[in-house]
This record gives sequence, C-alpha cells and structure tokens, in this order.
Amino acid sequence: MHSHRIPVAREGTPFIGGAVLAAVVFASLNWSVTAIVFFVIAGFVLFFFRDPERIIPSGPGLVVSPADGRVIDVAEDDRDSLGEKDVRRISIFMSIFNVHVNRVPITGQVRQISYRPGSFWPADRKRALLENERNAILICGEDGIKLTVVQVAGIIARRISCWVKAGDNVKIGERFGLIRFGSRLDVYVPKTVSVLVKKGDRTRAGQTVLARNGSN
Repeated sequence: MHSHRIPVAREGTPFIGGAVLAAVVFASLNWSVTAIVFFVIAGFVLFFFRDPERIIPSGPGLVVSPADGRVIDVAEDDRDSLGEKDVRRISIFMSIFNVHVNRVPITGQVRQISYRPGSFWPADRKRALLENERNAILICGEDGIKLTVVQVAGIIARRISCWVKAGDNVKIGERFGLIRFGSRLDVYVPKTVSVLVKKGDRTRAGQTVLARNGSN
C-alpha cells in the first residue's frame, strides 16, 4: 500500500482549521455572509500553504532554487551573511501567490544557522536585504562548495520557519522551511560557480537550476 502525503505545509493547519471552524459556527448561526467570508479565507490560506511535490533534477554540481518566485537581482558581493567572501548573490522574491515552502539548494551538511531579528520592509527592496529579519543557513556541499541561503521576512511575512539545524545532512530538493505571507530568499554562491539565471526569471523551488559548480 502506498502512503499519500497531504500537499499542505503543516504550519498552515491551525490557520485552515480555525477559518473552517469559524465558518461552520457562523453558518450554524445563520450568519451566511460571515460564514462565506471565513470559507473564502480558509480557501486562500489552503492555497497559500500548498506544498506540491516536485521533480528534482539530477546531475553533478547543480544548485537548485530554494523558492518559487522571481529573480530580482543577481550581483557580486564582498561577503555573505555568515562571512563567506567573494560570492555571487541570487535574490528571489516570493509574492503571496507563490508556494512558500523552501527547499535545500544542494546536497551536503548544514554547518551553521544564524537568526537575526530586524525590520519588515517590503521584501523586494534593497533595504530589506540589509535590515529585515532573516535566517541564514550555511551548507557545505558534497563537492566541497559552501553555499549560504538566507530566508528574509517581508512587510507581510512576520514568521520564518526553519526545520533544519546545524549538523543535519540534507539532500538537494528537500524541504527545509517556510516563510509566511510574502518574502524573499537570497542564495550566496562562490564566484567559481556559474550562475544560470538572470533578473526577471521565474523559479520553482527544488526544480529550477540556479547555478552549476564550475569544477564539475
């Protein structure tokens, strides 16, 4: 017998359940308009927390997107959030209509996680890169490259969820976290890695190849 996974992130369960319960209560009181409003809210929250399966590409040196969204910047930086030097940054903006479950970009081991509280500027602005709440995850890949992926909260997103910890072995395309209601992710790769996306490109978490390690 095959087990079937419910395609909804577990963080969404209380929100969906609460909205459905409220709708049922108001319906039982014959408050039809209010019940309909809560059923609509439940439908939107269910849509937001959807978590579809993805076909993960295979091949040496691949770096896949950690998020659904739109590439808003590809730039060179002196260092990333965890001090790795001479890196390229790929920034991905997630609107409220994107899948918000985040996936691991490369197979390897989580070496460090650093959470920093901050502001909640709109996630597609440069100010968000410097000042917003964030959670940085350093992964050392099987092929020796170090990659940092940073979850950044936005003006609506006020909660970052990270499901991995330092020392965990992770596999490319695995789920590692979620940001609620609109946000961004920044991926920092060494300059030796060939970036394959450009500003304006659309990405799918665990599926779109952002870059390839030049040593492979």
